[in-house]
Amino acid sequence: MKGSRPVQAELSRDTDLSKTDETRSVIEAMIDGLNDHRIEDVGEFFADDFRWMGNQGCGTKHGLREFQDNWQRPFQDAFHDKICIDEARLFMGEWAAAFGRQEATHGGEFMGVPATGKRIEIRYMDFWKVADGRITDNWVMVDFPNVLAQLGVDVFRGHGWEARDN
Repeated sequence: MKGSRPVQAELSRDTDLSKTDETRSVIEAMIDGLNDHRIEDVGEFFADDFRWMGNQGCGTKHGLREFQDNWQRPFQDAFHDKICIDEARLFMGEWAAAFGRQEATHGGEFMGVPATGKRIEIRYMDFWKVADGRITDNWVMVDFPNVLAQLGVDVFRGHGWEARDN
């Protein structure tokens, strides 16, 4: 017998599909801006009071200034020559999602690891909500265990989940 179920997809239930092209335009311009290493003028893409909600290691940032000062600047200081490559993007009304990678050189301290000079790949997933032509919410997942492994830190102490040949 089936029991009661929690409400599913509540945030996107009433999405306005006529907004899909506008959302696509905002997200594509924002990615270009980040690839140009813009910081000061990214308010063109993000609402002043937007929320940036990341996994452990990123944390949550409330507002544009907190995002710039406590994520964007430190991240760019740690990773030079950074380029974002979305491998897939999905758009639905006011909603967008992407996954992909950033390729960057580790040129500054990151998570306590001094600069290594290594060229690494930073895998991520993003989900965005766009309203009135700007991003209001951004949910982010960055694969930090993989980033740290590339920098020589084994966070799993030899107990990784790599596929093994039998």
